[in-house]
Amino acid sequence: MYGFRAQKMNEDCPHCGFHFEVEPGYFYAAMYVSYALVVAQLVTTGILTFYLSNKSESPMLYLGVMAAIILAFSPFNFRYSRVILLHLLSPNVKYNPMLDKD
Repeated sequence: MYGFRAQKMNEDCPHCGFHFEVEPGYFYAAMYVSYALVVAQLVTTGILTFYLSNKSESPMLYLGVMAAIILAFSPFNFRYSRVILLHLLSPNVKYNPMLDKD
């Protein structure tokens, strides 16, 4: 899961056959959502590091912690930025509980 290989997503829903990429290049907008997630994670991490390290002023401490957070959360950000984009910008993408019943 945390390998450095390219992340893969299903192109189509296995239940209903919905094609996730609504139009060519649709998920380029997910980069903006991912950027917002990373900024929120880094601000939170920076504040926590500041208070947990007794108000340390070492830039190397902050760079190391933030680099580790970016690497640790990159698979999460990759997937969930696309999920958030689909939910926010695609009014036609709705969950249908009837499709989960076999």
